[in-house]
This record gives sequence, C-alpha cells and structure tokens, in this order.
Amino acid sequence: MFILRLLSRLPLSVLYIFSDILYLIARYVIAYRKKVIDENLLYAFPEKTPAERKLIRNKFYRNFTDAFFAETFKMLTISEKELRKRFQVVNQHLVDEPVKNGKSSLMMAGHVFNWEMAILGVALNTEVTAETVYLKLNNPFFNKLMLAIRTHFGGIMTEKTAFRRSMITMRNTPRIVHLAADQRPPVSDSRYTKKFMNRNALFFEGGEVLAKKMNLPVFYGQMTKIKRGHYRFEFSELAKPPYDDHAPHSITDEFSRRLQENIVLQPDLYLWSHKRWKL
Repeated sequence: MFILRLLSRLPLSVLYIFSDILYLIARYVIAYRKKVIDENLLYAFPEKTPAERKLIRNKFYRNFTDAFFAETFKMLTISEKELRKRFQVVNQHLVDEPVKNGKSSLMMAGHVFNWEMAILGVALNTEVTAETVYLKLNNPFFNKLMLAIRTHFGGIMTEKTAFRRSMITMRNTPRIVHLAADQRPPVSDSRYTKKFMNRNALFFEGGEVLAKKMNLPVFYGQMTKIKRGHYRFEFSELAKPPYDDHAPHSITDEFSRRLQENIVLQPDLYLWSHKRWKL
C-alpha cells in the first residue's frame, strides 16, 4: 500500500504515460476480452459499420486503462482542489434536500467511466451523509485498496450483505444511498429481465423495492466525459413518491432508459468488457 501511495502522488500526466503503455498492451498484445467487447457492441449498435464499432472498442480500451489505472490510483491521494477541478457535480442539492428534510435519497447510476471518481465527487460535494453499496472483492488486498480509495473524502462504503441488514436504520439515519444499478445480479437475488441495448438483460431490483417500500425519491446520475481526466456528473429526478399508481418495474425501466441514453451519447465510456448480457 505504501508503494501505491507513492505512485499515486505522481502527477496524473505522468500516470497517463503508464496508462498509454497498458492501453497498447490491452489493445494490441493481449486483445483484452476483444471477443466479448465486439459481441456486445454488435448487438448494441447493429446500425453502425464495423469500422465505427472498432473505433468505439479502441476508445473503450483507452478509457478502461485510464480509469482503472491512472485515475483510480490518483484518487488514493488526490487533493480536494484537484478533484473539484477534474470532476464537476451538477445538481447535488436535489439529492441532498430530501435528506435534510429527514428522508433518505436513492442515487442510481451505471458503469460509465469514471464511476469510481463519482463516489469521491459526491462525497466531496454533498452536505449530508453519502453511502455507497458495493460488492466485496475476492482479493483481500485489492478490496482494502478500493475501500481506501473510495473513502478518501469521507464517503461510507457498505458491503451489499451488510446493507440488507442495515436498511432499517434509513428511517432514523437519513442519507444518500448510491447504487450501481446495472450490475448483473447473482442467481440468489430477485431478478428482472428486460431489453437493454437491444438484448435481454437481468436487472437487480433492490433499488426499486427499497424506494417503493420506504417511499424514497430516486435520482439518476448522468456521466459525461469532457476531456481526458475531466468529467461532469449531473443529477436529475428519476422517480418520486407516492408510488401508488406506478406499474411494476417502473423505476428499473426508467433507470434503464436513462442509462441507455447516457451510453448512446458517449458509447466508449461504458464497460463493454463485462459479460453483462449473460443470462
């Protein structure tokens, strides 16, 4: 961890040099998950030419190595001033307001680069408590590293199983709860199948169930990459109580629609290497 902290203190411009090398390896040497990426892009954008999809794939490799290496390591020691310069949060007050009035807010977002920076950006900009629900990594060292990165500015990280046990405290301790709502749910979870980027995909509906059961407002976080190392994360209202007249899956359906719009605007920012559509 000490060595990684020293590495993290290098300027991001220097870390991007290492990222450039990893990009070349991922694209040309090992062709990292190329078959998975190409298949996902073919289904998602059948109207695009092979050359257009190839361009998206190659840009994805660039975003992938930038986000998972340079930017993530930098966040271990990044200063408040630099993060504010690089990551702009818009409409944070919308998500904060219900919490200030005694009711938790749900924040739903997808795996659009750089979602790790969003965890820090929200923790830095919010005036209330922000909690992110995460899946524990199998490797203890990397799990500890990611927790150190994600809590750099005071955000709370709660493992998924622990969150299920602590949901009752949301009534007495209002907070923002951040859910990465596009993860493929395990077999043990309640799952909903719907069309997503032209293919059937499984969705975990924990956010929908929680919102409707506890009458919580839900907000979507839209990611935009301005330029290398600079992002804009904008909140908008996705759903609000009362939910008496809402159809089943209404929140998940709306989240899926918003996320697809986000992806289409900058398709190279989505995590195409993930086997998201495996049923």
